[in-house]
Amino acid sequence: MPHAPPDTYNVRLSLHPDHSSAVIATISSPDRYLARAVLSEYGFRPTRDDSMVLARIDHDEPHHAEKAAFALRESGAIVEITAALQEETDTEWTYGNAPTHWQWLTREEIREATGEAQRIHDDIASGRLVVHLHARDHWTTLAGGTYTGGKSVHLHGKDHLRTEEDSDYASEAEAVADFHRRHTVAVRPGPAPLTDIEQAANDALGTAPPSTAPGAAPATPAAEEVPRLVPVYANGPGDHEALLNEFLATHGEWEKWRPHDETTIASHESLTLRVEFLHGAAQGDSLWTIAAYESPVGERLWHATATLSTPVEIIRVLLDGLSTEDSWGLGPATPVKEENLAQASRPLEDTGWPLKCGARLIDWTAPTADGAGLRFDTHVKQGNPLPAWTIWGGNTADNPTWAIHLSTHAPTSLIQDVTFELAHGYSNGPPPLRATGAAPSLIHPPVAVPPPATSHRPASRR
Repeated sequence: MPHAPPDTYNVRLSLHPDHSSAVIATISSPDRYLARAVLSEYGFRPTRDDSMVLARIDHDEPHHAEKAAFALRESGAIVEITAALQEETDTEWTYGNAPTHWQWLTREEIREATGEAQRIHDDIASGRLVVHLHARDHWTTLAGGTYTGGKSVHLHGKDHLRTEEDSDYASEAEAVADFHRRHTVAVRPGPAPLTDIEQAANDALGTAPPSTAPGAAPATPAAEEVPRLVPVYANGPGDHEALLNEFLATHGEWEKWRPHDETTIASHESLTLRVEFLHGAAQGDSLWTIAAYESPVGERLWHATATLSTPVEIIRVLLDGLSTEDSWGLGPATPVKEENLAQASRPLEDTGWPLKCGARLIDWTAPTADGAGLRFDTHVKQGNPLPAWTIWGGNTADNPTWAIHLSTHAPTSLIQDVTFELAHGYSNGPPPLRATGAAPSLIHPPVAVPPPATSHRPASRR
């Protein structure tokens, strides 16, 4: 992605106070974008604007936190690892209930096995793998489910011992029927109840841990004043006029002119990129219109529009991306290829947004109740007035609360900037676009459970 290198930023990694092995990352620099991106690659999930948590069902968080620390330092960060976390990282340990054959495996081979169990857990938590039914066979948990891509599987075991059985089913119905044949009266609908380990991981991911900063005063605000972490795509529109003024004030390469009272034009110094803002836009109007051209007197290459209800956080990312040369999209138009789709949707794929492919439409949709997504229309050709790309939020893709529409050859790097904000952007406060005052669902929904019992921690040894 086209991002300028940030100033040096600080990240503090420490053990979670209420979880036996989870790790908290506290980001102290105001420029948190790159730090959050790197941490997300290693499984950290946002709990507050300045903190992220790594909570896994294989209890191997210290190892993965160490890898994240190395990557952060490579990107220029100053990383502090607390002594307690470093001790956990340096301690050799094994699982107390490990299968017998694991004694012949190396530490890396065990990590490969537990990592596969973690992947299955993440796929279920994100909605990529839907579990239809489960059964108990003495002390073993069994389940059957289907991936969003259409593959149906049987699962064996639970937590860090769960595996995916080799199954080659022609359809979901065949997989379900075979599961019933194997386990008969033991079959129960839906997924099995969460284990204590899964509940503890969800609890750590869904609850902002108390501050561990020295001298932090305990705060006990009233219940209605407690901030809630909200995906940016579920926010209200905000002040677009203020955003326009801020953009023009901080980007000197853009020149402002106002041909009449209803419209402000921002023109890039290259004369190949232009942003139009419609003052007093009504619902249904395009509040923002962006156009890019081959040359100051050339043909239009691509264009984009954004509706009145689009959150300012999303528009800010879009505008900032316009000031990056790679996002101008200059040069002759070329067909959209598979690699363009992969690049544009990578932040959504990485965070588990389900993919659905139809005869015409390709959709990535948020695995939460808030509703947001990316859509690509494969039938839209160059010059077609219909949008090829749609980035949307609220309600459904066909009737969204807000939407950004882009033409066929809009630069995929620019779209990726926005999809990264969809996947990783959060803010504190109630979500104005929601119909009720219920707390928003996160990628990993919180589960209210007591703190995990220490008996579920892997047995450690020096």
